[in-house]
Amino acid sequence: MTAGTIKKVVSDRGFGFIAAEDGKEYFFHRNELDSTLDFDRLNGGERVAFEVQDSPKGPRAAQVHAA
Repeated sequence: MTAGTIKKVVSDRGFGFIAAEDGKEYFFHRNELDSTLDFDRLNGGERVAFEVQDSPKGPRAAQVHAA
């Protein structure tokens, strides 16, 4: 499990980015949020925990939940 902070949310497109504690930035899609987070209310700065998953475009955040 990786910890980080919501960095940016692109609400009209349904995705965002998480700044992880390891210094990397991970893409996430609204479908990867669990019930502890409401995508429409994310503004950035929320602490989250997530799994890193490989994708064709590189690592991304999966199973994102409030930390």
